[in-house]
Amino acid sequence: MIYVIATLEIRPGSRDAVVAAATPCLFGTRDEDGCLRYDLLVDVLDETRLTFVEVWESREALQAHFSAPHLVAWRAARAPYVVSARVEIVHSDKVETL
Repeated sequence: MIYVIATLEIRPGSRDAVVAAATPCLFGTRDEDGCLRYDLLVDVLDETRLTFVEVWESREALQAHFSAPHLVAWRAARAPYVVSARVEIVHSDKVETL
């Protein structure tokens, strides 16, 4: 099992648009093979910070997720709003940063 923490910094005032754009990806990802959990957390104190918290059965399942149509669409939809993104993949023995 691996965990993914993906933190986005978005443009001020864009939170509602980003959450709306992410919603189809949330539902699509939760139906993927190997996805155990996929949540979007909104920082109530900082409207420019959103965090995806994911749990996957394997690195292979996560790798397949990267080419899923709903993730490809989400990446395109978020592009105008995202200032920076950081993805950390937590394995039982290491943390991998993308």
